[in-house]
Amino acid sequence: MAVLTGIPRRLVEKNLLDANLAQELLNQSRQNKKSFIATAIESGKVKARPVAMATSEEFGVPILDLDALDLEVVPKEVISTELIEKHQVYPLFVRGNRLYVAQSDPAQIHSIDDIKFNTGMTVESVLVEHDKLIRAVERLLSASDQTLGDLSGDLDLETEDTSTNKKEEQTNNPDDDAPIVRFINKMLLDAIKMGSSDIHFEPYEKRYRIRYRTDGMLHEVASPPVGLAGKIAARVKVMSQMDLSERRIPQDGRIKMKVSKNKAIDFRVNTLPTLFGEKIVLRILDPSSAKLGIDMLGYEPAQKQLYMDALSKPQGMILVTGPTGSGKTVSLYTGLNILNTEDTNISTAEDPAEINLEGINQCNVNPKVGLDFAAALRSFLRQDPDVIMVGEIRDLETASIAIKAAQTGHLVLSTLHTNSAPETITRLANMGVPSFNIATSVTLIIAQRLARRLCGSCKKPASIPKAALLEAGFTEELLTGATLFEPVGCEMCKGGYKGRVGIYEVVKITDALSRIIMDGGNSIEIADVAKKEGFNDLRTSALMKVAQGLTSLEEANRVTTD
Repeated sequence: MAVLTGIPRRLVEKNLLDANLAQELLNQSRQNKKSFIATAIESGKVKARPVAMATSEEFGVPILDLDALDLEVVPKEVISTELIEKHQVYPLFVRGNRLYVAQSDPAQIHSIDDIKFNTGMTVESVLVEHDKLIRAVERLLSASDQTLGDLSGDLDLETEDTSTNKKEEQTNNPDDDAPIVRFINKMLLDAIKMGSSDIHFEPYEKRYRIRYRTDGMLHEVASPPVGLAGKIAARVKVMSQMDLSERRIPQDGRIKMKVSKNKAIDFRVNTLPTLFGEKIVLRILDPSSAKLGIDMLGYEPAQKQLYMDALSKPQGMILVTGPTGSGKTVSLYTGLNILNTEDTNISTAEDPAEINLEGINQCNVNPKVGLDFAAALRSFLRQDPDVIMVGEIRDLETASIAIKAAQTGHLVLSTLHTNSAPETITRLANMGVPSFNIATSVTLIIAQRLARRLCGSCKKPASIPKAALLEAGFTEELLTGATLFEPVGCEMCKGGYKGRVGIYEVVKITDALSRIIMDGGNSIEIADVAKKEGFNDLRTSALMKVAQGLTSLEEANRVTTD
């Protein structure tokens, strides 16, 4: 292992990180071309305050508390928002031709040089805590984004022009509907800023409700007058290019909206006729979520290595399983992004394709015209594929073709709706797939859940009796040196949680597992063998995240069971 220097060495000396973890984080930062301090803190392995103190000692500079400054009077116009976002710095004040900027990693000298070149000023770096810096930068960028700030008119929508919808829009969107336009725009933009995954517009007999799903939980955000239900539905249908005159059957649509010069967000829209009007749900599809990188998903190092090893194989099948909303799509897309190179032919069959990935041939299945998953798979096999992704294996025909592809020199990725990795095996067997084919074609199974991540700004140590922790499933080894936390709640989060972290059960099909599968073992027997082979189940993985301080025991109990 290379000799650590600078901040990584200092953190190891202060027992904030062990040497192996510091080296791993250093490698990640170099691979992602990102600051080591940002990588270390965002991994959740170390807190921002002790890192800032160690950095202060390393560079011999004081720490400035950003919370003590009035950030409303800083010279925001001196540096472009592009530079602020790119280098994660914050302008503090100007003295003559000298500009002082807040920075959490003084080792990022190239950032200072770039700002100096673009501003023509002498630039001085001031050390601040990383978490406070990120919050300040996010507030500045949010406030300065003209698109997010201007709700007076229509949004920049990239949709296909159709004469029918243009006529409908002209007749259904007169001047007196301008407040509806502004209201819908605000709802969409607020949901994006909050990091929500879905927006629900729900009409009832005596009220109208709008809810966001944020970090996996639904909460009400607005209750406009029930008399506006029809106008709200009409506006959303215009934006998503739906038939305004059709209110009797469900419809599907899509909105592509530019929220800034370099970023666009897709919305997948569905309407459903209910007793008191049309319920509309918008799924927010952020293309950047497919490019997070495997290090950001929350895999334990051993689990990540198993996934990378399976992706590197020229053939076989990788199955990702879990309930709706458990992050299966992001896991699959992350794997596809790793495989997406010039010399690899990748084809996907999805229902529908949620995020467009350049360089990957994506196909929407359409059972109405006979294009189901099985038909798409048969076509893929005639198009010289290297990698095939099937949105979901739902029946024996699709499973049989996918397994045949995995056995004939293709890497196949797909999903199933089961609760655990062992149950995935029995589900395939119950579909009618021969046990021999399962054992010889499936190489890796990933079962997953998403747990809410504790807010780093307000979480506090939890006081839970050790007996209760052992009863919950913790081991003495897992509790050694661990500090458990519980949610509090502050202005930076919702109910003590902010963001989510993945919980995974990653099972490689070993020789021992192959034998139990071919012997027709049930899910309990398969789970016992997987445990003996050293693969953590979902419950154990969730408790590890609790012990690492990333989530609470209450949240682990919510998303997993014993």
